[in-house]
Amino acid sequence: MSPRRSAAESRRTREKIIERSVAIGSVEGLEGLTIGRLATDLGMSKAGVLGHFGSKQALQLAALHGASDLFTRLVWEPVAELRPGLRRLRAFCEEWIRYLEHERTVFPGGCLFATASVEFDARGGPVHDAVARYLLRGRRLLVQDLRVAVRQGELPPETDPEQLAFEMQGLYMALNQELQLFAHALAPARTRRALDRMLGS
Repeated sequence: MSPRRSAAESRRTREKIIERSVAIGSVEGLEGLTIGRLATDLGMSKAGVLGHFGSKQALQLAALHGASDLFTRLVWEPVAELRPGLRRLRAFCEEWIRYLEHERTVFPGGCLFATASVEFDARGGPVHDAVARYLLRGRRLLVQDLRVAVRQGELPPETDPEQLAFEMQGLYMALNQELQLFAHALAPARTRRALDRMLGS
């Protein structure tokens, strides 16, 4: 086997492990990730799984990174080229709602970051810090378009982008809970109404 083919197969195996880790983590939390569980699910040896990550913590961090990449691809990239400001912000918000409502293939238990934020909010360490970093990254995407919208006169001049982004992110955490805990079919519509109040209908 050529080194190039071997490296490609190793990369595909690693991606397969991360994909399964994201799915498990969204349902059972990142502590539910075990080398043995993944080996069984993927038909691999424990040594084969461990060889790609080296530790459970490294696996948890890789799952978070994988989930962040998926969020970027599914929610941000479809709207990234739109004109910055309120138009792109509203499109981003709508993609985010659809992502939480319908993306059950890779996130069968809902948003991994919502699960991990509850699981690790009272703990220190690299996983806690990674969860916080990824959530703040999502908030910064909101802030950047809110600032543009204020500058362009699309939102009132007294609008505080940081405060509004804080409230909007809380709305999405609530939406995830409504969908997962209560299976509330009206939650997406209520989220849209709340966003209309926040951003002006």
